[in-house]
This record gives sequence, C-alpha cells and structure tokens, in this order.
Amino acid sequence: MLVVSFIRHGESLDNLKSVWAGHKDAELSELGMRQAVALGESYADTPLTAIITSDLKRAQATATALYNGQHNPKPPFKVDRELREQHFGDGEGHSWLMRRAPNKSLQEHFKDGQYPFLFDRNEKFPNGESLDDVAARADRAIRNLVLKPYLSRVALSGTEDVHVAVVSHGVCISELITALLKRNHGGVPAKDYRGLMNTAWTRVTVQAKPGMDVPEMCGDLDDLPPLVVTVTDVNRHEHIDKVKRQKGIVEYDPKQSDIRDFFGGGEVKKPVEALEHAESNAMDEVEAKVRN
Repeated sequence: MLVVSFIRHGESLDNLKSVWAGHKDAELSELGMRQAVALGESYADTPLTAIITSDLKRAQATATALYNGQHNPKPPFKVDRELREQHFGDGEGHSWLMRRAPNKSLQEHFKDGQYPFLFDRNEKFPNGESLDDVAARADRAIRNLVLKPYLSRVALSGTEDVHVAVVSHGVCISELITALLKRNHGGVPAKDYRGLMNTAWTRVTVQAKPGMDVPEMCGDLDDLPPLVVTVTDVNRHEHIDKVKRQKGIVEYDPKQSDIRDFFGGGEVKKPVEALEHAESNAMDEVEAKVRN
C-alpha cells in the first residue's frame, strides 16, 4: 500500500510570538531543533521511500533531521514550495487579534493595520491566501508530488509498501490530508485534522478496494480503481514527550496565555477555520473545540 506520513515542522522562533507566520521564514528554535532530532531518531527503523518538504526553513530543517536519521541508502529528498503554510499576505509578521472590534468591518481592520482571526474559508488578508486557496494548492501537491510519482501497481495491490514522508505546516497539512481523503471510495469522513504538535505526525494509507483489478500503469489518476484511503494515526508525538524546553532558553511570549485558552476550547461566536497560525508546541497539545 501507499503510506503517507504528514509531519509538522519543529517549533520555530515565530511559534513563540503572537504573530501571523505563514510564509514568514523563521528558523527552528533551540527546542525545535531537538524535537527534529528526536523525530529523526524515532523514524530510524522506518525505511522511507521518499521525503518531500516545504521550502521554508523550519520545515526543511525538520526534514533534514528526518533524512539524517534514515539508514543508507538514504531516500530521495525533494523540496517544493507547494507545501508551504497558508500565506497571510499583509498580515505576515503582524500581531493577531483574537476578536474583531464590534461595528467594524474586516476591511476597516486591515486599513488600521489590524489582522483578526478569519472565520470563513473564503476570507483572506490582503495579498494572502484563503483556506480555499490552500485547499487548491494542497490538491495539486497531493496529485503531483505524492500520487503521480508513488502510487504504483505494487502499492495499490498491497504487495509492497511505499512510504512517503511529507514535512509541512499545520494548516497546509490539514488541507493535504483532506485532499487525499477526497479520493476515498465512499466519501470523506467528517473530521478536523488541525492541531498537530510540533514534529507530530498523522498517517494515511492508500490502496485499491479489495477485489478490484489494478492496472499495470497507474500514471492516469483519473482511471484508477476505487481507492480505500484510511487515516491510521493522528498527532503521534511520543518521540517528543521527554523533549522539554530548557529553562532560560527561548521562553514563551507571555501574551500567548489568552491564545492558549482559546485553542483549549474558549467560547467563540463562529467556527474558526485556521487555528494553527503560529501556535507554540504547548498550544497544539489540545484540539480546539469550536462552538457555533
């Protein structure tokens, strides 16, 4: 079968700030570096067919640690900007707002240099991407970076495992998983795959529906047998359970106490679609409970 492990990058320096950080290219923090090493060590006995990563520094550094942990011969290593985080446009690097000011339009917020959380999938900051934009990009990435190169006859028939690691970012990963699940015969399970901890992974398997004939060549993705696409693991992070922040080294921004409460299930008025903009590892530990 085809096995795809979606891995979030290690903690970045921007994860420690109350700012929108999508394409903003921050390095890993000291803790993030150790998380990445722990990830690589945990995958040392899991042979990977390929590693594909976002071109942003925090993802590339994480993917490199994963690569370094693999035994020889090492897997191919591909860098692609399609796996970048959501682009927050003019909001990049600016502080986020938990709530919009009453009686003030979204455009008025932007005019005043304010960038509140967005509630609808089609909303975006000026010069940025909406969640619908990220979904379209994720669909291209799944098609061109994962399925076309690695969905072989032996993988589909189950006679051999092909294991691809995709190192990306929280919002992008949630859309990548959804894009892959849309190929499941019988529909897409209703589930939210946001909220990954730093270097945590979610795994998806793809195989042909039992009893179906598998073509010799699988290059035409529109002419495949019915697929069974299954999420087998979600937010696996055992490898970092003992990786702790060293006292006095890159401490958290105290302003993030409110955002931690929010991600832990604080009351909101509308569904929040993009929850993983720049949360620290601690904030990703629990999945946000969104209430209507």
